[in-house]
Amino acid sequence: MGKIEHEALFTLGYGLYVISSNLGDKLSGQIANVVFQVTSQPIVLGICINKKNLTHEFIEKSRSFSVSVLEQDTPMTFIGKFGFKSGRDIDKFIGTSFETGETGVLIVTDFSVSYMEVKVVSQLDAGTHTVYLGELVSSKLIKDATPMTYAYYHEVKKGKSPKSAPTYFEQKK
Repeated sequence: MGKIEHEALFTLGYGLYVISSNLGDKLSGQIANVVFQVTSQPIVLGICINKKNLTHEFIEKSRSFSVSVLEQDTPMTFIGKFGFKSGRDIDKFIGTSFETGETGVLIVTDFSVSYMEVKVVSQLDAGTHTVYLGELVSSKLIKDATPMTYAYYHEVKKGKSPKSAPTYFEQKK
């Protein structure tokens, strides 16, 4: 196998999103950086979620999720709440604005440029993660703001990647 320079992977384009799902009145949401459009007719989106995350469990059972595209000015406290804490330990939605979509999935609207509501149609086992593909049910542009890129999160906000992120690499000491 050839030499792997992890820095090369940092040149790929990513954003910062809140992926949400729910089972009845139980809510789950997490930060993710992998969301992509697969097709345009029908519109199919893909996400990548760690199998250990509560959100993964909820998507598996509900077969639906939402994607909230975070704006560049999202505070680190909000990112930390959804990205570095488990819904098994705290209720991330206390003090968070959200609405309910057509499928019953919740949609985070705080600090969101837009959202997409998705119904799962397929999935791929990717080892530690699952790649979910889903057909777009509804979407909305919430405000005219700059979406946060993963590069901005790292370079300007000095954010870190949690160990559950698909882009996490243990730093050499």
